Amino acid sequence: MKSAFIIAFILSSFKLFSQVNDTIRLSLQQVVEMAKQKSIASKQAVTVKETKYWEWKTYKSNYQPQLSLNGVLPGYSKSFVEVQQPNGTIEFQPVHNDNAALNMSFSQSIAATGGTIFGTTQIQRFDDFDRKNTLYNSVPYGIGYSQPIFQFNQLKWDNKIEPLKYNESKQAYVESMEQIAIVASGYFFDLLLAQVNYRIADTNLVNTKNILRIANEKLDIGKISKNEILQLQLEQLKAEKAVGIAKRDMEIATLNLRTYTGLSSNDKIALDLPESTIDMNVETDKVLKEAYENRSDAIAFVRRIAEAKRDVIKAKGDNGLNATLTARLGYSKSAGTISKVYQSPQDQQLLQLEFDIPILDWGRSKSRTNTAQANLKFAEYAVEQDKQTFTQEIVTQVTLFDMMKDQLVITAQADSIASEKYQIAKDRYVLGNLSITDLSIAFQEKDQAKRDYISALRDFWGAYYELRYLSLYDFEKNQKITYQ
Repeated sequence: MKSAFIIAFILSSFKLFSQVNDTIRLSLQQVVEMAKQKSIASKQAVTVKETKYWEWKTYKSNYQPQLSLNGVLPGYSKSFVEVQQPNGTIEFQPVHNDNAALNMSFSQSIAATGGTIFGTTQIQRFDDFDRKNTLYNSVPYGIGYSQPIFQFNQLKWDNKIEPLKYNESKQAYVESMEQIAIVASGYFFDLLLAQVNYRIADTNLVNTKNILRIANEKLDIGKISKNEILQLQLEQLKAEKAVGIAKRDMEIATLNLRTYTGLSSNDKIALDLPESTIDMNVETDKVLKEAYENRSDAIAFVRRIAEAKRDVIKAKGDNGLNATLTARLGYSKSAGTISKVYQSPQDQQLLQLEFDIPILDWGRSKSRTNTAQANLKFAEYAVEQDKQTFTQEIVTQVTLFDMMKDQLVITAQADSIASEKYQIAKDRYVLGNLSITDLSIAFQEKDQAKRDYISALRDFWGAYYELRYLSLYDFEKNQKITYQ
């Protein structure tokens, strides 16, 4: 367990900042939330989410009734056109008219069959200015149905695949936010380690100066040699250099944190040391279950197979007998005035079957079908491989998380021992029964132990956020991770 001495040391590393009025104190959780709200990465994730939402709305509109108005207003024309005479000669006759029309139509696609119900109402006026003649033609209403036969039903397959793609995009957004948390925690610990390194370097410089002062007093009374003084002077130069490097690294880490999290304030930043424990229970089976329910990759496994099957059906549908049956009923009427075109209209009917039968295509149809079937097999194998990788990644991460908890306890104990050992070594050197070499070793061991502890904290929290990303599940609150 981490000793009170370690806590006192780490907290003291931020004392310099907390004494300044223009200092912002931030915890790991605050930095993560700030990045999720203000970072460029979060804004990009929101934009992608909105794009996918409107793509989804576009898909949904394909299944809704469509109403449109089109026409030609005016359709004025004055020109000469060639007209074939009864004897076969050509003469150019003047044409001066206006042919205007309005048409309102609706259509409704039927996803189950791939057919389309359609209807129309239209009015047309023709003015012959040369002969001073006006004609009207109308279709009060007409309705029909068009049904492809033996053809690929795009709407039916879109109805299977597009909801998967939309759900995949929603989970991908949650993953993006959790990925931001991983990156933000990395910048947090970069700055935390830089601040600790600066405090270590500054403390070492102060201690080295004090020891050098005591050593000079011992030199005056002949208790130590000039060589030890030179060694301590060298250690002081190293300590001064370390302070400069640590300060530079701290400024760079601060800038990186500000830039990523979108922190606009120029106040100094003091980071709170994260907790070394998390109240959560992580079991491999639970993580796997949540991952397969929540991750976009898990949805993509289903989508990829569905798309491959769709391509097989499309290849078969496009290579065989293609036919379209169209039936239309309605009324129409022509007259010299607009009021008469709606009086006693004549019925009109249409029944039409269009077909296309390939007779000789030199194996093209078979090749397309076989290619699609081969791609389906490849997709099945690829998805199976990705599932294994997906599962193994989660199992490995759960194991690493458990290891990081144990490593954190060990490094905390090592930090405590190294700090106590250094204090003893420093006291012994002052009393004169320890060499400068042993004191230097104690210096290095103390510093490295403190850095190792911060690194262990980083690994522990990094594993925590990685688990959240891999499962999209909050194990502290025992609930799925969602974002509005």
